[in-house]
Amino acid sequence: MPLDRPTSIAAPPSAPIVLRDAPGADHVLTPEALSFVAELQSRFGLRLHALMVARARRQERVDRGELPDYLPETQAIRQGVWRAEPAPEALIDRRVEITGPVERKMMINALNSGAKVFMADFEDATAPSFPNIVAGHANMLDHRDGTLEYDDPKSGKSYRVGPEPAVLIVRPRGLHMQEANVLIGGQPVSAALFDFGLNVFHCGRALAATGRGPFYYLPKLESHEEARFWNEVFVFAQDRTGLQRGMIKATVLIETLPAAFEMDEIIWELREHIAGLNCGRWDYIFSYIKTLRAHGAYLLPDRAEVTMDKAFLATYAARLVKVCHRRGIHAMGGMAAQIPVKGDPEANERAFAKVRADKLREVQLGHDGTWVAHPDLVPVAREIFDAEMSGPNQIRIPRHTYRIEPAMLLKPHSGEVTEAGVRTNISVAIEYLAQWISGRGAVPINNLMEDAATAEIGRAQLWQWRRHGAAVALSLGGARKLDEEWLGELFQSEIVAILDRVGPSAFHRGHYASAARIVQEAVLAETLPEFITTPAYAVLNVLD
Repeated sequence: MPLDRPTSIAAPPSAPIVLRDAPGADHVLTPEALSFVAELQSRFGLRLHALMVARARRQERVDRGELPDYLPETQAIRQGVWRAEPAPEALIDRRVEITGPVERKMMINALNSGAKVFMADFEDATAPSFPNIVAGHANMLDHRDGTLEYDDPKSGKSYRVGPEPAVLIVRPRGLHMQEANVLIGGQPVSAALFDFGLNVFHCGRALAATGRGPFYYLPKLESHEEARFWNEVFVFAQDRTGLQRGMIKATVLIETLPAAFEMDEIIWELREHIAGLNCGRWDYIFSYIKTLRAHGAYLLPDRAEVTMDKAFLATYAARLVKVCHRRGIHAMGGMAAQIPVKGDPEANERAFAKVRADKLREVQLGHDGTWVAHPDLVPVAREIFDAEMSGPNQIRIPRHTYRIEPAMLLKPHSGEVTEAGVRTNISVAIEYLAQWISGRGAVPINNLMEDAATAEIGRAQLWQWRRHGAAVALSLGGARKLDEEWLGELFQSEIVAILDRVGPSAFHRGHYASAARIVQEAVLAETLPEFITTPAYAVLNVLD
């Protein structure tokens, strides 16, 4: 892919940097900041590559029949009596956290939402076009300087950050991702190191001076070796930028099946820097399917039946609470993706009732806080946690009664695969990915605020059902095996339905054809692709 108006900068360790231009780049991509990113890439790039190879080797072993289990070589860590370093004052009470993309207006609304914490997401909720990424980092600088504001030219409304904003936690992109628009020594820089490096270089000392950072969410870790990698990155970054040791605090999303077996070990590796673990449940469902892809015994039913109160998800949540409280850190609950249903009070109340029930389950299980995707859900979730949690958190309450065996973390949900479920996965995956390619990462679909995990679950389930010949309950009765021929017919039917709904012009402008092709290719692949956003990223970069 050609880079627009490349700029070359000599940076230690003498590797040339070539980057694509984008609005705001001069403000964000300063020579000093890029030199720091280059140092990170030079020091940690080969290690990161080795970790990605280790992921692939572990998956090959699972494919051959070696199911995930607790590691015998780290038994002493799991059974040891130790605790992580205490959280800073700004992270003691995290009862409601709101998440969202790094888009300017949405950031301001989230900071003003009344939530304790706002997770600004460079990952699943942001489509990583280079203009989006650069604009997001520019917004971080304005947040640092107290100048984050927005005047909407269409509505005439002005948006300003209020006097008591939420604490900001930044989620950089995952370790598997690359930033193709920045080349160091002729190779793309790690997207994770790029996002983290820019943020800690520009904002770390200013946030530390106020006691409100720098704080990070770490996505999609699969092992304690990857946690050790991040810990070493943190130590280097603190030394390099003049931050006190342990000033960086991270919350790790447990959103992969392998990581669920290594929670103690992940905390141990990050014990100077860790503030909590989080139930990233949507990506966790995706990872469950991906990890166990070769094994038909772990077939899942329709997504709507894969709920947090049953089977492997209930066990995973209970284990997270137990481990976190034993180690003295926060156990954060999962996302409430519901958004207000306009013009339908009854439907809106049903949606909010689901949120209340979900948050009640979380707080009674022992979670110290939870996630929501929309400002209107902040008071709903806060009401539940305020009523059930007397202190700022529940870390002091141990959960020793939760007895968890490895097989319990693998137990699949029971239920049907239905024609409606198949069609929903096809249409939602195409719809989301089309929006993602168009530059939008947080997308309202069917009254839910969806991110990239939605497309990943949908296409992974379709692949799993096809690969293992699931019997699909038909809408008019009976059942049919989901094979390649029928899938092709269903894809065509859903594409026609989208075309009828949006019209030919919007269908073309909205990149629905590209999205449908990418989803269908992923579903029909011989081996389940690692991430659907990888081929979509190539399209996004061409279009932006």
